[in-house]
Amino acid sequence: MKTTTNALLMSIMAIAVISSFSSCTKDKSSGGEPRITYVRVTNPVSSDSLLVGAAQGQLIAIVGENLQDAVQIWFNDQRAVLTPAYITSTTILVSVPTKIPTEINNKLRIIFANGKVLEHNFQVQISKPTVSGMVSEYVNAGDVAIITGNYFYAPLTVTFTGGVTGEIVSIKDQEIQVRVPAGALPGPIKVKTNFGETESEFLFRDNRNIFISGDPHEGWWGNYLVTTPAAGGPAKISGNYYRFKKQVAAWVWDSPEVAGGPANSMPNHATKIPDAAIIKPEDYLLKFEVNTIKPYSSNRIVLNLGLASEDNNNYAWNPPYDSKGQWNTVIIPFKDIVQSYAVRPVVNPNGYWSRILIFGPGALDADISFDNFRVVPKLK
Repeated sequence: MKTTTNALLMSIMAIAVISSFSSCTKDKSSGGEPRITYVRVTNPVSSDSLLVGAAQGQLIAIVGENLQDAVQIWFNDQRAVLTPAYITSTTILVSVPTKIPTEINNKLRIIFANGKVLEHNFQVQISKPTVSGMVSEYVNAGDVAIITGNYFYAPLTVTFTGGVTGEIVSIKDQEIQVRVPAGALPGPIKVKTNFGETESEFLFRDNRNIFISGDPHEGWWGNYLVTTPAAGGPAKISGNYYRFKKQVAAWVWDSPEVAGGPANSMPNHATKIPDAAIIKPEDYLLKFEVNTIKPYSSNRIVLNLGLASEDNNNYAWNPPYDSKGQWNTVIIPFKDIVQSYAVRPVVNPNGYWSRILIFGPGALDADISFDNFRVVPKLK
């Protein structure tokens, strides 16, 4: 019902716009030759907003004479969708196709019912790539990284900090699979197509502000959970990690802590959370890598960070989650974590209490690994 209502509203708006154009433009249709006078945005008030090009998907108005018999409109080699109700003798409303052209001639071409063709110089402004994230920000050299975003048009290159370029394995509309090259360093990645280049706001192998790590292990708990592939766990991504493999009963305190402790037990890690994150948490994210050999399907994982002492109830990272035996990067707004606490964190130059705790409702057959807990800026 909502979709139908939205479609109806869009139709009404489009009809209103085309009516405005028709009322503002003298209808000179006399059976003469079709002609394009100009192309403009669809807001009739913006009389000076004439266009020589438009972005993919943008709604435009083609203004001219004797346009009423248009049956096809092409932008480069891509055919647009025409709606008869949006065609008059003086105006055509049409959206620029979103599909990328194979052949680019920078022409808008109208085909009429009698076979006549009218061309007009017009550039489709194809979007440069956008890079929104990675399935895992930590990937070993030689393994395949998955980059998410949009406008990934071949041919395409992915360049890592260090100036090395990865081998492209596959490209989809919103996903690139690329083999990480030797020499890739921590830092942003760049995705480049024929239509532009974008540098990521996140950092590949982001090693800033790591406050829980098995390198070295610190804290009251978890020393027996620090593991490497030699112990039969997942492949390492940056040294040691914590692997919690255990049957966990509901609401039972039976060694549920994975890692962490008070500041004085973590001299190398306790001060890693930036003061700026405590002062303005909305500008920061908690990130960590997780690998679930068995699905995280019940109970709770309580994450403490930036605190003066423990909070056994907050912040709860609730199930379900299943990485299917692969390392994934989990991202949680730090603001959400801070707002969950009973006592708001304050800046402490001596460091902070940190803990990963599995304690909550429902039994869990756990086999879950963690690495690289860090608080990093939303924008690099």
